[in-house]
Amino acid sequence: MKGFAAALALLSFANGAVANAELHCSDCIFFTPLTVTTDSVHNVHVSYGDDSFEGEVRLVYGSCEMGSINEMQHEVGTTFLHRSIRPERFVWVVPEDAVHGCCLHAFSGSSLIGRSAPVTVKQNLRKREDISAVADVTGPWFDGVAYMRAKQNNASFVAASKTKKIAIVGGGPSGLMTSLLLDSVGIHDWHITESSQRIGGRIRTKYLAGTTPDEYQYQEMGPMRFPVSVKYADTNETLDIQDHKMVFQLGATLNEMNGNDSELAVNFIPWIQSSPNVPANSNGYRLPNGRIPSASQIKANSSLRLPAAAPSDPDAAEQAEEASNAFLGDTPEEMRNISINIYKAHKEAIEKGLFQWSETAYLKYHLNMSADTVDYVAGSGNNGEYWGDLYEDVYFAATTWRTIDKGLESIPRAFLPHVKDRLTLGRKVDGLKYDNITGKISLTWRSDALAMEPESEEYDYAVVAVPFSKVRLWELPAFSSLLTRAISSMNYQQSCKVALHYKTRFWEHLDPPIIGGCGSTDIAGIGSVCYPSYKINSSLPGVILASYSSGTPARSLAALSTADHIGLVQRAMIEVHGEIAAEHFTGAFERQCWEVDEHQAGAWAAPFVGQQELYLPAYYKTEFNTIFVGEHTSYTHAWIFSALDSAVRGTTQLLLDLGLVDEAKQIVNTWMGRWIHL
Repeated sequence: MKGFAAALALLSFANGAVANAELHCSDCIFFTPLTVTTDSVHNVHVSYGDDSFEGEVRLVYGSCEMGSINEMQHEVGTTFLHRSIRPERFVWVVPEDAVHGCCLHAFSGSSLIGRSAPVTVKQNLRKREDISAVADVTGPWFDGVAYMRAKQNNASFVAASKTKKIAIVGGGPSGLMTSLLLDSVGIHDWHITESSQRIGGRIRTKYLAGTTPDEYQYQEMGPMRFPVSVKYADTNETLDIQDHKMVFQLGATLNEMNGNDSELAVNFIPWIQSSPNVPANSNGYRLPNGRIPSASQIKANSSLRLPAAAPSDPDAAEQAEEASNAFLGDTPEEMRNISINIYKAHKEAIEKGLFQWSETAYLKYHLNMSADTVDYVAGSGNNGEYWGDLYEDVYFAATTWRTIDKGLESIPRAFLPHVKDRLTLGRKVDGLKYDNITGKISLTWRSDALAMEPESEEYDYAVVAVPFSKVRLWELPAFSSLLTRAISSMNYQQSCKVALHYKTRFWEHLDPPIIGGCGSTDIAGIGSVCYPSYKINSSLPGVILASYSSGTPARSLAALSTADHIGLVQRAMIEVHGEIAAEHFTGAFERQCWEVDEHQAGAWAAPFVGQQELYLPAYYKTEFNTIFVGEHTSYTHAWIFSALDSAVRGTTQLLLDLGLVDEAKQIVNTWMGRWIHL
């Protein structure tokens, strides 16, 4: 105690060099590093030379000559030191007006018990004005400095150890990514609980007819491709779509973690999104041979497409289309902005009001268009926000695409060696319970569905990577009204896919041949038809994604019996390709209707008007030691990138809750977290 009160020594790391303080004693407290930036959050590491001291310590910042605590510029924090429990780090939220060259001071009561050497304070080059230029005006932007400042108290001032027990609920991309991020910063006491018998979530590659990945008889029943770059005709420039690069980074990281094992490889290969001879919507026209015309045939001869129903007022319809496009901002310049920075585009979309209107509502209630014109231009069932239309337009304008060799299932396959010992499959979580006394959160489940009392396991934190379409049925703590409404009402899109197996890749030998790509038909319930981009012109059997239908039609398809659904799709394939599709069909198929999938209850988040802007801020607050991640909590939806992006945010949020600022910065700097301000 006496030695501790005599002096506080401090080590300063500047430019990688250690500067020894002038004071030396055998029972000091040591703080490092002491080079900080303004308007940012830092860990101050601590070591102790005297283990006998117990008492309150108050750490403040101010002039190196100050003699009273009242002369401080600002307080860093307060804690109580015990002989057996001593924090290894403090959290310092450095204000924007912090003065260079002052010192940290430790007080016990009114007594100064130590003073550091002068602190190097650098101006943050990432100005607040720059952040606000890309941050949402409504505040959902995840600003770690503001987050820590809002919660600054004794608990957040002292960093926790890395031994906290973390529950990861859900083994899809966001849950798997969370486990990787935690491992990467030395937090290993986590456990994934997954309701199904596999990991991967909505990644769902199906290998038909009992084949293996090496036999190349597969189709993607979930996500299937990644946009890479867009070539803009007005400037002839090609721009990478920045956000999806995180998927490619994950693939490279997994390959390195697995020692480039070919059995666990995540190898990206070209995906053919557009192909000239895919089937096209001809509005009911059929060729003399009964087949559906191809896109190239209709392009060469427009008479092969029957005229669509005309609007009652063509001039009004043209005016409505122009007004809608102008409001949406679907211009080459706007598309370029989204390619470069999806977060800045999200802010601009909020300022413009794209979250307040669907196309239908904008035309009808803002422009006062007639019901007939609105229905002709927008469709009577369009309830989605304009924002979703905007970024989807950019992604699907991509001129370069990639997929994964042997299927997207390669991603969970590459994760499995790293999670299998901390993974429970087939456990259907049905609740979260918070203990107000211990401050811990428990997962609950029932091995016997009729059991009145659930089984449970307690954790320090829970990262929930489960769609709200499932979470809304759980027993939950009293979350804030905003988060509760988000969980209970977030809209999810429905989608059905059917893959059919054939003896040969006959479509590549038709006249004209179909080489990869996705087309569409006018046959009710079919939607898109996609052809494999791998093993082109091989002698192998093949698989067509014979139907990809989303929206309201998918709900009707999900209600069909499996036999009726497969029959509908196979008949369509004969109408598209001719009798050869009947001759070569093996009878093997896969069917996936996401709305009736017991582990998902929906294909992807599709917020109704107002939901995104309203609910997004709720995900950026930790309530009852629970953090929600998943594509539904991200700026964009329906893409693997969105799930990975949410895991970066959620893990950063967890690390800040634990006071592990250094680790949070490591995550942000490594995983494209340039949109997170620390």
